[in-house]
Amino acid sequence: MRVLHILSQRPSLTGSGITLDAVVRHGAAAGWEQRVVVGVPSTAPPPDVGGLSSDRIHPLLFGSDRLPFPVPGMSDVMPYPSSVFSSMSAHEIELYRKGWHRHLGPIIEDFGPDVIHSHHVWIASSLLKDIAPEIPVVNHCHATGLRQMELVPSLAGEVHLGCGRNDAFVVLHRRHAVDLARALDVPGERIHVVGAGYRNDLFHTQGRDPKPEPALLYIGKYSAAKGLPWLLDAFERLAVRHPDLRLHIAGDGSGMEAERLRERMGAMGPQVALHGQVAQTDLAALMRRSTVCVLPSFYEGLPLVLVEALACGCRLVATDLPGVVEELAPRIGAALELVELPAMSGVDTPVPAELPAFVDRLTTALSRALDAPPLGDPTETIPEALDAFTWGAVFDRIERVWRDVIDRASGIEPQGR
Repeated sequence: MRVLHILSQRPSLTGSGITLDAVVRHGAAAGWEQRVVVGVPSTAPPPDVGGLSSDRIHPLLFGSDRLPFPVPGMSDVMPYPSSVFSSMSAHEIELYRKGWHRHLGPIIEDFGPDVIHSHHVWIASSLLKDIAPEIPVVNHCHATGLRQMELVPSLAGEVHLGCGRNDAFVVLHRRHAVDLARALDVPGERIHVVGAGYRNDLFHTQGRDPKPEPALLYIGKYSAAKGLPWLLDAFERLAVRHPDLRLHIAGDGSGMEAERLRERMGAMGPQVALHGQVAQTDLAALMRRSTVCVLPSFYEGLPLVLVEALACGCRLVATDLPGVVEELAPRIGAALELVELPAMSGVDTPVPAELPAFVDRLTTALSRALDAPPLGDPTETIPEALDAFTWGAVFDRIERVWRDVIDRASGIEPQGR
């Protein structure tokens, strides 16, 4: 069986890129013949996705003659230079559409996939039924497409119409499924909750110091939407009581907002360590050196980094996002400290007057997590959460959807795998 994977931005550097890599690896192990299409800068080295040979990876090049702008990102702040959809001109958007249409057509015709697995409910995914109406499409929604529909309402109509034709959708959590059904007007039976996964061969407690030095770990973009400025405020308060406390920052960002945050963190001295964008193996090692992993974000799907950090023995502090509350909190209990979100004026924009109280709540939660005893080995104490979120389990759920849509396209009634 043949599956074509599509990701409209750079692989491996964001959650959707890590998902793509994991699904491709498990697809190969399960015997699927695979090709991958990704968007990359024309100056970047050839992308590596899931260990596939380079002749099976088909990059669409940005910063080229036909697409003379950086790769647009599904978030407005990406960990690399990128275009922002809400700032692109109508001409650039048209070049973007034509670029994907022209690139995908010959690949689909040559490869002849049995199913297309396309990441993000956005423009590239909305074109697929125009290019290959007879091939079933599974659309992987990571929540950022729904956010872009709000941020760029002029494009929401074409995404609603185009993606609404896709055969099935896989989402990260139950609330996400409800939001997607409402945004695209698709019936719930076409939407499947598959969750997010982690690599248990990389993220584990082996080699972890049983009593590490107190350290917080933030993983993500240099962005206000991720709550980073207010985490820095909370850290400055905690450092007064814990002068030996360290804050590790794994991630990066581009643009003025990111530069301001980089300058602020650089001025905070040796207590704040900037690691930049790190490989998965290095991230796992950093988690094993940290006491608490903190995610103060105002908008997420199902944050995979929390599961990875938990598997490495970190306690967790996170805002009470739907994916965290519904999918993680019931499984991991006291290992997680929830922080109530501030009132929001937009999809990822807090009401300014609410922020001082938010910093108070975040500081209190971090203090409790730092004072709590070490977790021990979470693979023994919290097996349900970790088992449900291995990539093997996630891939099994995705593969069932692939086979079901292939059966339906062939006129075979699925057998409820």
